[in-house]
Amino acid sequence: MEHVKHQHSLNRVSFGSKLGMVAAAAGSAVGLGNIWRFPSSTADGGGAVFILVYLVCILLIGIPMMMAEFVVGRAGKANASMSFRVLAPGTQWKWVGRLGILTAFLILGFYQVVCGWTLWYFIQSVSGQLASVTDYAGDFSNLAARFPIQVALMATFAILTGVFVNSGVKKGIEKSAKLLMPVLFLLLIVLAIRSITLEGAGEGLSFLFHPDFSKLNGSTFLSALGQSFFSLSLGMGIMITYGSYFKQDAHLFKTAAQVSLLDTLVAILAGLVIFPAAFALAPDKAAVTQELVKGGPGLLFITVPGLFKSLPLSSLWSSIFFFLIMIAAITSTISLTETCVVFVHERFKLSRSVGTIIVTAGVIILGVFCSYSMNFFDRLDFLTAKIMLPLGGLLVSIFVGWFMQRKLVEAELTSEGRQHWSIGMLKTYTFLVRFIAPIAIIAIFIYGLA
Repeated sequence: MEHVKHQHSLNRVSFGSKLGMVAAAAGSAVGLGNIWRFPSSTADGGGAVFILVYLVCILLIGIPMMMAEFVVGRAGKANASMSFRVLAPGTQWKWVGRLGILTAFLILGFYQVVCGWTLWYFIQSVSGQLASVTDYAGDFSNLAARFPIQVALMATFAILTGVFVNSGVKKGIEKSAKLLMPVLFLLLIVLAIRSITLEGAGEGLSFLFHPDFSKLNGSTFLSALGQSFFSLSLGMGIMITYGSYFKQDAHLFKTAAQVSLLDTLVAILAGLVIFPAAFALAPDKAAVTQELVKGGPGLLFITVPGLFKSLPLSSLWSSIFFFLIMIAAITSTISLTETCVVFVHERFKLSRSVGTIIVTAGVIILGVFCSYSMNFFDRLDFLTAKIMLPLGGLLVSIFVGWFMQRKLVEAELTSEGRQHWSIGMLKTYTFLVRFIAPIAIIAIFIYGLA
């Protein structure tokens, strides 16, 4: 096994710096779900109570599972499918990696459509047309009904993603992450400051963060558990792929913890942008509260534009907001596309450019169907989020916890002895991956289908 691994990894590219490594992994984790799902789940789940439960889930499930995917990727030094083939030759474990790659591809099909919407609203904001809209719900419905426009926007975003991915790991993925992630945080901080300084913003802050222990129940735990799992891009081959680009001295626990922290900070900052502004600017507090708790695309493309219209320099603030949304979107599409491209590149011995063209073309074709039929869009969303992601995560936890050689797992966790792990720490990690993570993921699966 070691010989196979060595031969395969001779020419394996690596991230050029630890900052780039963390930025790329964090860019993958940070996406539209941080902005339209986490704040809404927090508000609906008891504010600070939900955040506390979420952090516990991150610590016990999210970080260990991210490390498990890093372990598979760095030990295998290949795409998500081939990493399993290297670590478990002659078995069917390669299909776990292929499941993750297929999941990433299917997610891209409908996610790029949403990305196209963000591009449209950014263009509308910059041009000043968004500020003149009187019916934002009708305006969004009109966009969703304009098939050619949606296809053009989706394809533009997919091609833009392909350009970044085609540039390679260091010049494309790492360089873009090191540029875009700081810009993302800067824009979030600027908008958050603007939001919390509005008159009446305190009510929104209280609604978002006030600990309501009456809402602490089983659903709160399952919601936080699901959010922690899906928000960190687990179960779709991304962290396995990125782990394969890690140098041997990369600290897996520290990297997973840093990525989880950055991901959570983005989600909380998004709440600081949206909720104070909603309570300060919305004329109907009851109606906007329902939209905030509901979350989803309606929050971004209907509720938020209506809020910005009430601000002085509304076009400026909405332009900044939707540019921020575009950054969050493209950092995710880059990682999803890279997972698929590196598989095509290594499995079929094609150049990165040809692999990028094939994957991008496939995503655009899938996106055409999603643009044409919202029913097809919703079915893909359900299939990937409720079935494929939990199944992929469950199989990874079983592989690392039960099948993979203990010595190899420990060698990766300790970076071949470069970092100190006590016997107790290693046993705790093994217990979490073997027992706690599978049980939690099965609970997410059942809860999602209920």
